[in-house]
Amino acid sequence: MAEITLRKARTIIRGILAKGRELEMKPLSVVVLDSGGNVKAFEREDGASPGRFAIAHGKAYGSVMLGIAGRAQLARAESQPFFMGAINGLFGGQVVPVPGGVLVRDAKGNVLGSVGVTGDSSDNDATAATAGIEAAGLVAET
Repeated sequence: MAEITLRKARTIIRGILAKGRELEMKPLSVVVLDSGGNVKAFEREDGASPGRFAIAHGKAYGSVMLGIAGRAQLARAESQPFFMGAINGLFGGQVVPVPGGVLVRDAKGNVLGSVGVTGDSSDNDATAATAGIEAAGLVAET
């Protein structure tokens, strides 16, 4: 099974942080998970609040474990709140169903893992995530 390498994870993070600085976003925190939901890499910019790891992780974790990105999770939470509440219960409260949780796919469409970005608005977080994933030559599903 194809996975995100540590090198690709670091490239993704560098690309996300660069996009954040380019767009003058608030300090970002970024986590990259492999396809099993395990942390591959994490960085928190200076000035980002310490609780941001849990938020970034929750965005990424929900995406990879459900196989749907943050935007689709948010839509599902709005249309089926009981379902998403049950899912969050199953996953120990670790799912944060909002934009900024992004699936990472290869050119063939295989899920390699996910990225969670937090620190700015959820839409800006997703924009930065997409830029970082694409900088690594991979495909983002927001």
